[in-house]
Parts: sequence; C-alpha cells; structure tokens
Amino acid sequence: MAQKFDPITLEILWRRLISIVDEADASVARTAFSSLTRDAHDYTCMFTDRKGRELAQGTLATPGQSGAMALGVRSLISKFPIESYKPGDIIICNDPWLLAGHLNDVCVMSPIFYKERLEAFTACVFHHSDIGGRVSSDNHDVFEDGLFIPPVKLYDDGVPNEAIFQMIRWNVRTPEEVIGDIRSQIAANHVCAEKIREMLHDTGMDTLDDLADEVIDRTEQSMRSSIAKVPDGIYTSEAIIEQVSAGKDVVIKMSIEIKGSDIVVDLAGSSPHVNWGGNVVYNFTYAYVFMALKSMFDPDIPNNDGAAEPIRLNAPEGTVVNCKFPVAVAARMQIGHFMTEIVYRAMASAVPNKVIAASGGTPATMNVFYGRRNNGAPWHSVIIRGGGMGASSKNDGHYVVIFPANGANTPVEVFESDTPLLVERRELIPDSGGAGRMKGGLGRRVVFKTPDDEYAPLPPVNLGIQAGRYHYPPEGLFGGYPGRKAYFLVNGVDGNPYGLTQFGPGDVVTIDVPGGGGYGDPLERDPELVQHDVFNQYVSIEKAREDYGVVIDDKTMNLDLEATEKLRSSLKKS
Repeated sequence: MAQKFDPITLEILWRRLISIVDEADASVARTAFSSLTRDAHDYTCMFTDRKGRELAQGTLATPGQSGAMALGVRSLISKFPIESYKPGDIIICNDPWLLAGHLNDVCVMSPIFYKERLEAFTACVFHHSDIGGRVSSDNHDVFEDGLFIPPVKLYDDGVPNEAIFQMIRWNVRTPEEVIGDIRSQIAANHVCAEKIREMLHDTGMDTLDDLADEVIDRTEQSMRSSIAKVPDGIYTSEAIIEQVSAGKDVVIKMSIEIKGSDIVVDLAGSSPHVNWGGNVVYNFTYAYVFMALKSMFDPDIPNNDGAAEPIRLNAPEGTVVNCKFPVAVAARMQIGHFMTEIVYRAMASAVPNKVIAASGGTPATMNVFYGRRNNGAPWHSVIIRGGGMGASSKNDGHYVVIFPANGANTPVEVFESDTPLLVERRELIPDSGGAGRMKGGLGRRVVFKTPDDEYAPLPPVNLGIQAGRYHYPPEGLFGGYPGRKAYFLVNGVDGNPYGLTQFGPGDVVTIDVPGGGGYGDPLERDPELVQHDVFNQYVSIEKAREDYGVVIDDKTMNLDLEATEKLRSSLKKS
C-alpha cells in the first residue's frame, strides 16, 4: 500500500526537500573557486527520485540549467545500467545535447543509497568559467568550443579516476580553479545525499517513492488548474534575432495551443542552425519555454517534474532551436534566452496582466576575459551583466537584472581582484528604459581599462562577448516604447561584439547593456512618477516632455500639471 500524507505533513516534508537542496546551494557559496559560481550564482543543485523524475531544485537555480537538467539528468541516469550504480559513484558529463546546452555547463551526479537501496540521484551543474577551447561566439563547431566530457565515472565505488582529473587539468587554462569547482560540486552532492538520508531516518520512511509520487502529482494538478482558466486557442508570435557580423537574421516562429489543461508549443518554421555558437539544443529551448509558462500560470509552486507534465514542445531537429551535433553551441544563450520573451509576446493577448515587455538582460551579457599577468601567470574570469527588465501591467521594470537567466551581477571588487583590469565606471544609463504607462528598467554602462603601468598584464588581453540587442532594442508592449540598444566601444570606437577582441595596455572598453521595454501608453503614466524619475536622473527633462508629455521646471524640478495636460492633449491629437 502506498503511504498517504495528510496536508500538514506533506507541506512540512515538501519544504524540507527544498531546504535540503538550498543547503547544498549554500555549500557551493562557501566552497566554489570561481566568482561566476560563487558570486554570480551560475549553478544549479537538484535531486530526483530513483526513476530520474526531478523532485526538488535549489531556490537560486538558473532556469536554463534547472529546466534542461530536469530532462538531462533522467537521460544521464539511463546511460548506465540501474543495477550498476554503487555508493560512492560520481558521474561527470558536459555533453551539450544531453544536458544544458554548452560545454561550460559541467554536471556532477551521484546516486543516493539508503539502507543499501538506491533511493534517488543528486546532481549539481556549474557553469565553469574555463572549459578550454576557442573562447568566442563565432566558433564554427563544438570542437572549437572546448573540452567535451561524455558520461564517465569520476569516482567508482568511492575511488577517484585520476585519468579523468588529469585530462581536465591539461585541457583548461586555469586548472586549479576548474578542479576546485568540481570538488565544490562533489561537496554539494554529498550534502544533499546526507540530508536526504537524515530525513528518511527522522521520519521513519524506508523510501522516497510515495512522497515523490504525491509531490509530483499535486504539482501537476496545481499547474493544470491554472492553465485551464485560460481560453482555449492558438496564440502565435514571431521574433527576429540578430546574427553575428553580416549574417542573415534568425527568425523564430512560435505557436502555443492551449486545450483544456494541456499546452503544446510549436516552433516549426524557425530558422535552420547558424554557423556560429548561437545554436540551441532542445533541452535549453525547452527550459526557457517552460520558465515562461510556469511564471505565468503557477509561479509560486516549487519546480519539479509535475509542473512540466502539461507542457509539450515541438522543435524540429536541425533548426536553431533544436540543433544537431556537431554545430557550435557555446553562445546558445544569445538565442535561447529569447524563448521566454517570445512566449510572453504570444500570450500577451490572452493574459495581458501576466506578461512583461522585452528585457535588456535578454540575452544576458556574458564577458569572458583571459590572458597572462605580467609575471606570466594565466588568469581567466567570466562575469554576467544584467540590463533593464521589461515593465509589466502593474510595475516598472527592475534595473540591471539578469532576466530570464536569474544570475547575479559580479561586484567590481571581485572582478578587480580576479583580473588585472580596472573598472573606471559602472552606472545606470538615463533614458535607457522604454517609456510607457509602466517604464522599462534602466540599462547599465561599465567602463574598464587595462593598466599601462608596472602592473599591466602581458598583451594581449582577450575578451569574448556573448550578448545581443546591438541592432534591435527590447520591444515594448501595448504601446510601450522600446528600451535603448546595446553598445560596445573600444577606445571610443565601435568594436566587434560577436567575436574575440584583443587589446593591450591603456585600452579602454565600454559596454552598455540595454534597458527594458515599456508597457502601455507613456501618456497614461502618472505625472508624479515621471517627476520622481526626473528628480532621480532616471529620465531627462527632455524625454519627460517628449515621451511622456510631462512638463517639469528644469530649475525647481516642480511639476507643471496645467502645462502637462495641454501638452498631452496636443500629443494625443498628433
């Protein structure tokens, strides 16, 4: 007989499952070597039941990893006969098509045994700053992207496979950091496994099976109940995404069919894969489609396999949203992050209060720096930069947010300690948020310099950028204006944001991340909110008048309501 749980006990156990993964997350913050993991939170911890169904994930999980891993870990588990797993086994893999879409996302997975019985699996994926290879968005195949690790045992029955460790060490630029991060992943899995065994002991349960069934079933019911409230129909959208250099723009076509409590997302008609690293594997595409739908229909319930059960995705193989081996995939976020925005655009007419305008943090701006210090020592650092978030029907967009990737902005102090570079400025960009009844979030400017004194690094300093929005700004919704575009300057001159940039002592690089799109007619915005934005230098007096029809005295900063009403009336007629 399956064990039954009363509502209070179920809630306590459910929350304990999540707290277990959050404790594993906390161990990462204490033990990770790279700032990308430790400070920018570009990692995900999770665990599944014995069948490979995702049961819980960390609160700080990134959608691209967590959604892809829900599919990927189940496939990874099946690569080894279930009876072959032993306590002390640890599997390592970074196959982009099996897991989270590019080689930098390295997964470490461990079986969990309780009373000599296999009960679950725990997995931790880090975006490793360094995976070797040619660090550039304009790679042409996955072999240029770096070290490819198929599913192999890093530990077998508790015994480390030193050959695998050595292979990794000799294929990356900063081996101490990479191996240190792998050991941090192992530690996170150990914490998760120990706490699950502790929970089973404390509760007197011999197995997780019944609890897993209950949690997953209830999550599915909750998700389906929310979906069923939306009118049946087929909702469509189309997006144009810029390519590197002078390549033809990428077209993403999406239709979303809602039928009862089921959703089918179809990407038929989207562009074929591209000859650079923006190609997206199925798992990563699914992850950001799922993220958008989950955030609209049932944002509060914890993620597990049940939330994904009502959603089906059709992404034709060979397209840019379901690419085939061995195309380059290192920069898959430059296209993959747009999936969430395209879902919102398709569903805007059906659920206008549950979507947001386009965000400047879509795609996240990732900067990969590497080179050698003046003593010859190698250095390597990756930082993620957020932009203005798109506005919603009720709120202005947040400023400098990495959305939908859910990472964190790396502090200047950490960046300067990790690299020989100096940050001269980091600031919000006025007027970068799209005007609207609700305003798009502001973008951000960062200016850094290579020292030209005795501390100058050996040239060249290398910078690989993964970003976007240099041609097409984040769009607004329902009459909202677009946000400001991205810019990349080297010594004041336009640089190439899609390839590998090399610079030397004294060079100054400026990176502007876009602002978010606005929501609704700007002439309907509360004039006092515009006055507040002008006072705080988020919006200029000129743009207040031009975009919002709001008149503010440039000396006193007082709001002239009578002049505002007249100006708005004339703007509405024009």
